[in-house]
Amino acid sequence: MASHLFPPAVYADRLRRAAALAAGAGSGASGPHAQGVGTPLIVTPGPDLAYLTGVRSESFERLTALVLSGSTVTVVVPKLELAILGDSAVPALGSAGIDVTVLDWVDGTDPYALVGEALGAGDRTGTVAVSDSMPALHLLPLTTRLGVRAVLATDILRRLRMIKDAAEVAELRAAGRAIDRVHARMGELLAVGRTEREVAADIADAIVAEGHDHAEFVIVGSGPHGADPHHEVSDRVIEAGDVVVIDIGGPLASGYNSDSTRTYSMGEPSAEVAAAYAHLERAQAASVSAVRPGVTAETIDAAARDVLAQAGLAEYFVHRTGHGIGLSVHEEPYIVAGNDLPVQTGMAFSIEPGVYFPGQWGARIEDIVVVTDQGCEPLNTRPHGLAVL
Repeated sequence: MASHLFPPAVYADRLRRAAALAAGAGSGASGPHAQGVGTPLIVTPGPDLAYLTGVRSESFERLTALVLSGSTVTVVVPKLELAILGDSAVPALGSAGIDVTVLDWVDGTDPYALVGEALGAGDRTGTVAVSDSMPALHLLPLTTRLGVRAVLATDILRRLRMIKDAAEVAELRAAGRAIDRVHARMGELLAVGRTEREVAADIADAIVAEGHDHAEFVIVGSGPHGADPHHEVSDRVIEAGDVVVIDIGGPLASGYNSDSTRTYSMGEPSAEVAAAYAHLERAQAASVSAVRPGVTAETIDAAARDVLAQAGLAEYFVHRTGHGIGLSVHEEPYIVAGNDLPVQTGMAFSIEPGVYFPGQWGARIEDIVVVTDQGCEPLNTRPHGLAVL
């Protein structure tokens, strides 16, 4: 079995829980047409399919889909792409008590008819729940040729993926340690006289060297560029006195991601910078301290936001406090005003307040935390202070 996979029992449990949620009242499907009991699930390549089966592929013009209809598990796959199943948990699911039917097809045949076969005439409710990554290229012929209507399976799948199991937490913990090792090397990578692009290239190499499969993103925001939360890199030369935001992350071989931000000062910061940063550090700590089961996502967001507001910095905090993480860098739950979702043990998300002064400088502090029964476990342990290089 491929090294990126968990034991077959992990995927079997996920499939059973997905089927149970789909079989529940209202099916758990979201959308104005969600109705009935036992709405089948159709999941195409993307993080949801990787979560349920370990199949890691992309959606192309040829349909690949997992169909969960009652207790029946079917994979529809082009014959020329059958090899992707060999690198997944699918061949081993039988050992964990899940029987999977594989329906392969060749060009010139109708794969949507195979989906219909997998759904089974007796199980059809007229509604199917589809993963939100399903491209219109497949969604439209699926609904028209089978005469079904589609609703999003987002609610079912997010309820599964938001609560990380022990195997997932272990991977996220390893990813956190790996990205911490990269931040620990900033003294050798980040220097006055280098361009953001040069620094970013070396950081990307370090991300791989420290255990990631690849660098998913590297943000090097120096000086005024630090005031743009989504600045990536440029040819700007880093200068003495610059404040530099370094936001980096990527997946391990398992597909589970890291994401951590630290802010650096090229020389001693001004009193103004130091004072604002001290408030940011308190805001981030307040938000982390607010995390515990039953607390809402918006309360965790408010904990950071209130500290900055009291310091007169509210207008300079221009984004949500955090986002979930796992097989996707950004997934639910989102730690944002208006989200009344109570967090639960096993949820993993970022805590990353920032302050941004247009045309001048910016700063952000980001850790990934996992909710525990008592509070939370931060997965990033590098110092939070403004590091002077």
